[in-house]
Amino acid sequence: MTLSMDPLAALRWQVEAGADEAIGEEPVDRYAASARPPKAVPAALQSARGLAAAARSVGELAEALAAFDGCPLKRTATNLVFADGNPEARIMLIGEAPGADEDRLGKPFVGVSGQLLDRMLACIGLDRRSTYITNVIFWRPPGNRPPTAAEIAACLPFVERHIELVAPEVLVLLGAVPAQTLLARNDGITRLRGRWFPFESAGMARPVPAMPVYHPAYLLRQPAQKRAAWRDWLGILARLKNVTGNHTDSGIE
Repeated sequence: MTLSMDPLAALRWQVEAGADEAIGEEPVDRYAASARPPKAVPAALQSARGLAAAARSVGELAEALAAFDGCPLKRTATNLVFADGNPEARIMLIGEAPGADEDRLGKPFVGVSGQLLDRMLACIGLDRRSTYITNVIFWRPPGNRPPTAAEIAACLPFVERHIELVAPEVLVLLGAVPAQTLLARNDGITRLRGRWFPFESAGMARPVPAMPVYHPAYLLRQPAQKRAAWRDWLGILARLKNVTGNHTDSGIE
């Protein structure tokens, strides 16, 4: 004997039983879906990770970057802008990306904002012989535009390995891009600046204290913020000396 049910009554019965949403015509094995391998890492990122991890010195890392073709900015830039200063320094400064002057000379922070950075360092008794300076992007973006997320991701393995090899006692993150990238935070620089955060990386034995500060280029556009920047740099000096400074006037001009 064949039993039949009114379609409307059947639908009502299913709703009362809790089947109130149509998902698909066939059941889905959620256990099998969760066991699937993750999506493949893009080849450029795999290459960056491999080249960065293989570097055993700052010099080898620079050579690896020069051979790396996974960042499209390399095709439009004049020079690789790797670093400047002393790789054995206690303090490492990381900015955003090279500008026109940096691209032309192949060194970071050599333009107008670099001159202000030099003055800020001098105010706390430092210079390029006692610091080490680099960026999160090693080639100039066309027109000095902000770097894209893909460009940052392509360079990030080299930046992290750079920090591991230098092993500084203090990191200074110049602006929002390096702060957000290396600290994995979405807050703006006005919320991050002047605060200490631990930077951690797989190749480091211990975290490094990192402070985000205003980028010198921002201070050139917003000179009223130099007072706040001066307080931040005094905090950096105190960290280096492990004492609290007693300066009260602004030394950033």
